[in-house]
Amino acid sequence: MVTEDDVRRIALSLPAVIERPSYGTPGFRVRDKLFARVREEGDVLVVWVADEGEKRGLVASEPEKFFTTPHYDGHPSVLVRFAAVGIEELRELLTESWRLRAPRKLLTQLGA
Repeated sequence: MVTEDDVRRIALSLPAVIERPSYGTPGFRVRDKLFARVREEGDVLVVWVADEGEKRGLVASEPEKFFTTPHYDGHPSVLVRFAAVGIEELRELLTESWRLRAPRKLLTQLGA
């Protein structure tokens, strides 16, 4: 099971990331664009995905890991349960979310 500290360590290792609260919980931004945040529950992470199709696919294929709420309807983000992901998958989810939100100039810093 990953922790908030794992999320923080991985997110802050990405280029140009800062931590700033979002809705009273830890939020991670790349050039002031939110790309991940820990939800109020403390063990759920919000990350961006490419589109609603990807979101539906993740939720349908692994509902024990990925879910959504009506608040996120129409938004390309998915909720991730800490207890259901390992460190490497967390790294992949955060990196992809970062890529989706980062300015093009920064993408080269990760070899995108």
